[in-house]
Amino acid sequence: MFGGSHALVLALVLAASVFGQTAVGPAAIPNTPAAYRDLKFPPLKEIPVPNVATYTLPNGMKLYLLEDHELPIVSGTVRVRTGNLFEPADKVGLASITGAVMRSGGTQNKTGDQLDEELENIAASVESDIGESSGSVSFSTLKENSDEVLGIFKDVLTQPEFRQEKIDLAKSEMRGGIARRNDDAHGVADREFASIVYGKDTPYGWQIEYATLDHIARADVVAFYRRYFFPANMLMAVWGDFSTAEMQAKLTKLFGSWNYEQPKVPPFPAVRVTAQPGIYLAKKDDVTQTFFIEGHLGGRLDDKDLPALEVMGEILGGGFQSRLVQRVRTQLGLAYEISADWGADYDHPGLFEIGGSTKSASTADTLKAIQEQVERIRSSEVTGDELETARQSALNSLVFAFDTNTKTLGRLLNYEYYGYPKDFIDRYQKGLEAVTRADVLRVARERLHLADLTIVAVGKADEFRKSLATLGLPVSSIDLTIPEAKPEAPSKSVAGDPAKGRQLLQRAQQAVGGAEKLAAVKDMLEIAELHVDPSFGGLTIKRTDRWVAPSDFREDSELPFGIVSTYGDGKTGWMASPQGQMPLPPAQVKPMQDKLLRLYFPMLLSDRLAGRTVNWVGEGTLEISNGQGITVRLFVDEKTGMPAKVEYDSTAPNGPASTIDETYDSFEDVDGIKVPKRMTIIQNGRRYADVVVESVQLNTGLKSADLSKKP
Repeated sequence: MFGGSHALVLALVLAASVFGQTAVGPAAIPNTPAAYRDLKFPPLKEIPVPNVATYTLPNGMKLYLLEDHELPIVSGTVRVRTGNLFEPADKVGLASITGAVMRSGGTQNKTGDQLDEELENIAASVESDIGESSGSVSFSTLKENSDEVLGIFKDVLTQPEFRQEKIDLAKSEMRGGIARRNDDAHGVADREFASIVYGKDTPYGWQIEYATLDHIARADVVAFYRRYFFPANMLMAVWGDFSTAEMQAKLTKLFGSWNYEQPKVPPFPAVRVTAQPGIYLAKKDDVTQTFFIEGHLGGRLDDKDLPALEVMGEILGGGFQSRLVQRVRTQLGLAYEISADWGADYDHPGLFEIGGSTKSASTADTLKAIQEQVERIRSSEVTGDELETARQSALNSLVFAFDTNTKTLGRLLNYEYYGYPKDFIDRYQKGLEAVTRADVLRVARERLHLADLTIVAVGKADEFRKSLATLGLPVSSIDLTIPEAKPEAPSKSVAGDPAKGRQLLQRAQQAVGGAEKLAAVKDMLEIAELHVDPSFGGLTIKRTDRWVAPSDFREDSELPFGIVSTYGDGKTGWMASPQGQMPLPPAQVKPMQDKLLRLYFPMLLSDRLAGRTVNWVGEGTLEISNGQGITVRLFVDEKTGMPAKVEYDSTAPNGPASTIDETYDSFEDVDGIKVPKRMTIIQNGRRYADVVVESVQLNTGLKSADLSKKP
């Protein structure tokens, strides 16, 4: 944990099984076609709305309480009027970081990891999030633990600490998302379509970039939280096994004295309604299919024509019986998957989308066939069977949206949050029942516009059999280049401040227990488990690290195929595995020196060790070098003085160089020194592993000979 190797070579063996399927045609089940058409179902009943008790606290917070004694569980959520639509253009990602670190950063009294452990021990959860147009903090717990969890929930909501190391971790994970954002062709099509239709110069079309993350500081996160998280800007719903009167009293006691105020939150930005017609091609040569989305702006949920538009979308591409599936997939064999949806949002227009995938060669033919079906539904009335099937499908889907009191309460909270009438769902249900063939034709003619279609295609353009220009719309290229990241920490060439560096390092020494106690550590024995992320193999590795001052280090890792051991004294060493033993290759000497430089105890004493330099190179950032071209960056929490994380460039002999972030957390006292018992490892912006230290022993009497002894 305090400097072990994390560049693992994982051998994964995948087994594939092929299962045969026997098709059963209609003839195998006599009279099946007639039988299912003859089935009669009663009309859908009016959706029952549960009795929700509502209150408003003196500070403006609205409460919605729903008793449900079916299970001994209590759950709740706070809905906050905020969202990434309020982010500054140069700090896109700020809302997401704020929402994540509200919980992961812990509270004023407990770290996020301490909350994790406390909640896991009682099978409870408290989570936070900020999306496009709302933020939330939620909880769930067994009834018997509700008071304890409500206290944690209250602290997360009202006293988040936003610890710097968790902000750094959130930013690192988001950088990983940026690096991978072009890997999935379908995701590229979704992203680029929304960005073009809404406008890349509007909050609805912005995306997170390395540069916008680099502009986000802890002060920005705190300011964003303080602007929007105040009682009068919140709705709280609690449901489950409780007495309404008792829960009201508990919540009043918890939140009634929270009198923090801010100016009223403004409306969310309006959506630009200017169409962006045309074909936008993103060339991606590592795929064998073209992934496409076409459409334009949709509507809002309170649109009077929404029921007819929903039915129209269902007939066009809502299922296996839809026109697009029947024509494009079944008859022409151009696409395996294809669908259409009239998208609607609560407070701004959604997106009307037709999406799917096809062979590269048939891209133009597929898009042409789709256009023909859009024009067809605009030209004449649908059949009676099509109308009835689509209408019943839309009505029956309501059953699953309101089949529990919890879902119904969630919908009611949405209606209240976005200003919809309480009987909105009743109106919508009756609207669906009343849709006619003439209504579908009317809304198709009024709302579907071939000339306004935006078409995004992601695929291997060299294999297109026909030019996309044959579709009669202008064709443009999409640049998928990801702007390069700027280094988070200053580079090695930055001129540092040695005096300020020593001062900050000495502050870190004092924070963990004092320089003299660190200097008294002559050997260390640590046992830890490294839980590798599934994207890197998903292994759990038990690791034993031993160190004897000044430079003897040994690591023993229990892997699925056996134990791998590495030993070095800073100059030479050896490696051993079930396959045999060998001297430490020259290419592995430098990685061993890297590990020695970032070992926790000697690293914190770098101002006292011969050959090492310590420079201050930015806010809370130290650059420590060993005089042999090896450098590690140590980040110190300027508020507490505690070491927060280390960052370094890996020197693994195989594969490209990597940037590694190792974030410290869950410090515990070991012989008077605070040592981290948990660590999160980020490799090139992607979460690589979590490390949990089982034990750390200091000054056990280990000798160099104990470490150098071969298995």
